[in-house]
Amino acid sequence: MSELTRTIESNDSERASNSILQWLAVASLIYLLICAVGLIGGGFKMAAGGHAKELFAFANNPFAGLVIGIVATALIQSSSTVTSIIVGLVAGGLPVSVAVPMVMGANIGTSITNTIVSLGHVKAKKEFARAFSAATVHDFFNLLSVVIFLPLEIAFGFLEKLGSILAQIFYGGNEVSINSFNFVKAATSPVVNNVQHALQSFGDQTGGILLIIFGIVLIFVSITLMGKLLKKLMVGKARAIMHAAIGRSPLSGIFSGTIVTVLVQSSSTTTSLMVPLAGSGSFSLKQIYPFTLGANIGTCVTAVLAATAVTGNSEAALQIAFIHLTYNILGVILIYGMPFLRFIPVRCAEWLGQSASENKMVALVYILGVFFIIPALCILVSNLFQ
Repeated sequence: MSELTRTIESNDSERASNSILQWLAVASLIYLLICAVGLIGGGFKMAAGGHAKELFAFANNPFAGLVIGIVATALIQSSSTVTSIIVGLVAGGLPVSVAVPMVMGANIGTSITNTIVSLGHVKAKKEFARAFSAATVHDFFNLLSVVIFLPLEIAFGFLEKLGSILAQIFYGGNEVSINSFNFVKAATSPVVNNVQHALQSFGDQTGGILLIIFGIVLIFVSITLMGKLLKKLMVGKARAIMHAAIGRSPLSGIFSGTIVTVLVQSSSTTTSLMVPLAGSGSFSLKQIYPFTLGANIGTCVTAVLAATAVTGNSEAALQIAFIHLTYNILGVILIYGMPFLRFIPVRCAEWLGQSASENKMVALVYILGVFFIIPALCILVSNLFQ
């Protein structure tokens, strides 16, 4: 009996030490992510010099910026990665007005993952209808957000102004400035400065491009590995939170969706966890819907964290990170808060799920159309009318 007790204690001790090592690895990867965003900003500044705005003249059209965000995220399969790259580019001189539609597009592009996950239920008609509806409700919410907020942003620039106000709270005055106590920036700047200095020997343009590429690769690696580690550490807990919260109340669903996404650092993972639950009929679409809204908010944390430590145009970098956060919060408040808007995504998703279950080609046409064909047409039309 004592031998058994010792074995159990030994196993518990081993699990605890493995868990500590995994959390230390997560912390190291967060550090690398923040460094990577700084490298992109520094590289972009080196390569572009004073001509950053000219480099992004092709994206002066908001629809082109939106399409870049959609397609990049659909291909990369991570809105956290894309928004972190955008934050780095803004730090290097990308105009905030160009970046705003890009982060809106990133919201749409990220929802392709759970739509593809739902195809696993394609053999059972009723199950597939429920699963495809649960996957696409996220798409319809994000599309509705863009339809409402992009015209308002083009006309009034209110998200840009709101983001500027929030960024100034941290960077505006000496007494409240984050610069006076930003230990993260102090910790990462030696790495960023040393790598930047090492690559300057290639010349400003070549060195800057190499720095951008290195930064992007580092973001991919850090977010991918961090996602895998957090899934090992947290997905079981995340699933328990989700089961406990779904169906309790809309606010509980939104809050838990936010928490789960922060824990696993992937809105795609959060929303994909719900698809099998919907397919099996364990929860209704209306119960799952608030959870997806929380996932939108939770995915912004990575970019906000990264923006606090960038070198270069740090206030603008924090501004775009706050714009992404406020855009997602306002979307939830406006769309879910207004009874006549609240269930438009649900009705659209239910109709599409039913149509896709009747004709499987509808699902394929929808995925290709929303994430690739319509964006390509938008760019074509916008270029014709320039």
